[in-house]
Amino acid sequence: MNWDDVRIFLAVARAGQILAASRRLGLNHATVGRRLDALEAAMGVALFTRRPSGCEPTREGAAFLAGAERMEAEMADALSLAAGADAALTGTVRIGAPDGFGTAFLAPRLKGLAERHPGLRLQLVPVPRAFSISRREADIAITVERPAEGRLVARRLVAYALGLYASRDYLAAHGTPRSVGDLARHRLVGAVEDLHYSASLQYTAEITPDWQSRFEIASALGQTEAVAAGAGIGILHVFIAAHRPGLVRVLPGAEIRREYWLVIHESARALAPIRAAADFIAETVERERALFG
Repeated sequence: MNWDDVRIFLAVARAGQILAASRRLGLNHATVGRRLDALEAAMGVALFTRRPSGCEPTREGAAFLAGAERMEAEMADALSLAAGADAALTGTVRIGAPDGFGTAFLAPRLKGLAERHPGLRLQLVPVPRAFSISRREADIAITVERPAEGRLVARRLVAYALGLYASRDYLAAHGTPRSVGDLARHRLVGAVEDLHYSASLQYTAEITPDWQSRFEIASALGQTEAVAAGAGIGILHVFIAAHRPGLVRVLPGAEIRREYWLVIHESARALAPIRAAADFIAETVERERALFG
């Protein structure tokens, strides 16, 4: 069996389309299709049901996927041993993270990883959505919940706090709430609830069941900017808002706590570039744990 054909199979399984897989591999679309045909002919089974909308693994394809991922991990181990422990790390590592953690915390700190391993190409995708590690939309995902299913390895990074904040200008104009009940008389900034990708992000009811946002933004950083501009009172990440000039925490007893988790696919844990990036993120968070409240 040709390892390159197996590598193409993995790319198609993860991308869900031959065209998308060809782009990721840097190969011609027709070449990927031919190599996949060759692998299926060699195995004597169809590995995918191919439709105009994409490729779905057959029962045999799904069974082969687990073995192919083990082959990938063993190949990575073999290459690492052959290169030696001191060999420079190369390759691309894509990190998916919520925009608050990804942009406000991780982005300015990833230069340390780039300096430590100059051969790595780092991709940070800080968008407010769920990443499929199984489909390799990201090599590492930062999540707000521990994954409950799938062949995933998760480590708890840190608990973080959220609190109520307003700008000094807003409080000077509208007064400072003295109780949660006073919030009903204020303009409230919140998220677009039906766009939440995780139930754990629906936390306004933990402040008050009567929370009514006048201004809704589907981004943690967008909410921070709106509150800083005087749009109203919002529930913001403490590690972002506490260091923002002009923002004042109100009702400090009204606090919400959540957790960040670092998640990788089981088959990728032996890959040296991914392991190095995961360890760097965990070390950085641990060193600055106090920021998270």
